[in-house]
Order: sequence, then C-alpha cells, then structure tokens
Amino acid sequence: MAPGEAAPAGPGVGGGGARKQRASALRAAFSAFVKAREVPAATAGAVWWRCCRQTFRERGGIHRHVGTQHGAELRPPPRGHGQGHGQVQGEAQRGAAGPERGAEVCEELPDTRHLGPGELESKAGEVLLYYCYCEVRDPEKLCAWQKALCEHLHLTGKVRVASEGINGTVGGSKVATSLYIEVMLSQPLFKDILCQDDFKRSAGGAHCFPDLRVGVFKEIVPMGIDPKKVSYKETGIHLSPQEFHREVEQYLSQASQGQSDTILLDCRNFYESKIGHFQGCLAPDIRKFSYFPSYVDENLELFKNKRVLMYCTGGIRCERGSAYLRSKAVCKEVYQLKGGIHKYLEEFPDGFYRGKLFVFDDRFSICSNEDVISACRYCGTLWDQYKLCSSQHCRQLVLTCPSCRNKGLTACCPMCQEKELEVTSRASGETLKEECECTKRRPRVPVEHISQGTLDAGKV
Repeated sequence: MAPGEAAPAGPGVGGGGARKQRASALRAAFSAFVKAREVPAATAGAVWWRCCRQTFRERGGIHRHVGTQHGAELRPPPRGHGQGHGQVQGEAQRGAAGPERGAEVCEELPDTRHLGPGELESKAGEVLLYYCYCEVRDPEKLCAWQKALCEHLHLTGKVRVASEGINGTVGGSKVATSLYIEVMLSQPLFKDILCQDDFKRSAGGAHCFPDLRVGVFKEIVPMGIDPKKVSYKETGIHLSPQEFHREVEQYLSQASQGQSDTILLDCRNFYESKIGHFQGCLAPDIRKFSYFPSYVDENLELFKNKRVLMYCTGGIRCERGSAYLRSKAVCKEVYQLKGGIHKYLEEFPDGFYRGKLFVFDDRFSICSNEDVISACRYCGTLWDQYKLCSSQHCRQLVLTCPSCRNKGLTACCPMCQEKELEVTSRASGETLKEECECTKRRPRVPVEHISQGTLDAGKV
C-alpha cells in the first residue's frame, strides 16, 4: 500500500457500514443521555426530565434541548480516534451528570480594532440582564476579567460574582452588548450552561447606570442564606413562558370558581409589584429579597398542600427562593417562570402581567402594555413613574405625579418632607440615611391574614 493511501473498507467497518455504526452509536448515546435525565412527574407513573436546571414535561422538549445544547458531547468522533460505541455511551453518562464544573477562567478580551469610531460608545443601545449558576473556583479572577471586559467594551452596570456563579445587568451600545454576549458564551466556565436565550435585552444603554460596579460576594443574589445550606441545585420546576401562561390561565379560571389549590407568588419587593404584577398574585409586602425566607417561615401554613407558581424579574430570585420554599416540604409542588417576567413579556406583551416591569437601573421601569395600576402617593391619581425621595436622609422610591411635584410634594412621607425643608434651609450639614415613617410603619416580615375562600378565589 502506498504511503498515505487509505486502507480498503472491510465489511461493517468503512464506508456505509462505518456511517451506520456511528449513527447507531449516536442514537444510543442520545437515548442514554435522555434516560439519565428522567425524574418522577406529578402524575403517578409518568416521567419528566431535568437538565441544565430546567424541567421538561414533554419528550419533544427534552429532545430539542439535548439536540441543541448537548449535541457536541454526544457526537461520535471520526474513525481512528480510538473511540468506539462504548466510549460514546460513557460520554453520554458523564454528560448526564451535567457539564464539567469549575473550569478555568479564560481572561482573553475581544479584538475591537475593526470597529469604527464611536461604535462602542453609541448612546442608543440596550441593557442586558442575565445570570449563570455554576461552580467558580476563583471568583476574584472572574471578577477581574469581568471588570476588564466591561471597561474594554465601555459597558456600565452591576455584576456580582461568587463561588456559585455570576449575576449581571450591563448597558452599552448594541455592538458592545452583542460582543459581550459572544464573549460570555465562549467562556469555558459557562460552557453548556449559559446560552443566548439566557440574556434578557431591553432598550437602553450605558447611560442607564451611573458607573460600573463589579464585585465578589457570598451570593449572586442576596437572600441571606448560605448557598451551601440552600442550593440553587434544589430549585423548583422551570416552566417556559408558554407553560407558565397556561398554568396562570388555568389558575385564574379555577380561582374564579373557588376551586384552586394554587398560589401565584410574586417573590419581588413591594415597590416592584406595586407598579406591575400578574393578575391574582400574592405579592408579599417586603422591602428586600433577604426578607423572603422569613416571610416563608412566618406564613408556612399558607403554602401547606398548595401548588406554588413563582415569578420574579429575570428568574434568579426564583432559583434560590423556590429552593428555600421546597426545603420546607409543605407544598405539593413548586414551579417557577423560566427567564422571569422579562421573557414572559417578550412572548405575551398583553398577557396576564399588567402594568410596568420594575428594573434596577436609572430607568426604574420598562413597559409592554399601557396599563397603569398604581397611584400618586399624594393625590391618588393613576401614576407609575418612580422618583427618588427628595430627602437625602431617606432616598426611597416615591410615586408622585407631576402636579404634586410642582407643589413641592417630592418626598415619600411627611416626615421626609419636613426634613427636606430643614436640610434645604441650612447652608451646610451632614446628611445620614435613616428610617422614616414609611419604613417604621411597614412590618419587616408581614404575616398574611387571608381567608381560604379569598385565596381559592385568586383575589389576593
């Protein structure tokens, strides 16, 4: 045989036989991967599938997910690489345990020399919201890379890094945010975990944030519970926006007849749900997400033997919140809206969510429908555009309409209004953040006094 000449294909080895063998190995690997993801369903004898922290209730859904997100892991290598049918199946079984965790951080920055002047600094742009739970070996290294990357792309915003992952919201030009997504998806640390659809986009830009803040924290969303005690790995069942929409529709229909065994739970803060929420939801009157665990503890009886549908802005608070609620073992089942309200509104802008969506930047809110469900704090006219309380002692958010603002009513309560006048009348003086009437009147952790009939009717 001449050097470089291919060996003739033997029966069942080369040519069509080899292709059939690889196709058979791929099918076997695919089946093994899907089989390893089976979990018991709510209905006895049925099965669902869990993968990449998502729960799939239909076989077609898990098949599409595995095909798009894990295809490279399952594909048999070219002949001659020493990998046969058994090795491919081994890869499938390793893949079934999830992608490799704790990969090293790649510190490379994208090449921007081909971009024209101002492309990275255009005022017209967008704001990204995303998170990714994964094991981070060196949070400080990831933090330094994130800071360098954002500065390189002229992005502003806030990024939290921890040993449990990353949570960020950044703003910049569309060229900059697109590059940011591209680099994040190519980062080995997030391989097979983070995907394009995990980034929620809205109109905005770098001007939506005063600066860039990147830091290392114990939690990527501050719930105040050690991640080792309540892990994101114990999260509730993820529902796509379409599935969640159907569940809410069914809940509202049953609730109207007083027959619902479901609670639609908003796990955001009171000032967020005040300007927008799902119809028929239970919205806790809490100021911080770190109060949510105590709220659950104080109201456990409310959740007993209930199906809970949870939602938040982008999904991250539901990851830990649902895990905490599940740890109490009182609910029938806990579900959460995958991608949060952000993703729901992309598909159902005029669905069951009414009002504005609160966001944690200088825009304060974004809208998808024309409903105004909140009122001016002073005159009661419909109004949903927040401003900061004018008292430097407080700086809470306040809803005050243009007419009332023109009258000088710019504080969140009379106490703050008086202090603002005192501060204004002084030539100078140190101002300190402190409690006002608003915070003193509000219980830190409210106990719900809701009758079963009211709850079943969805009028919470």
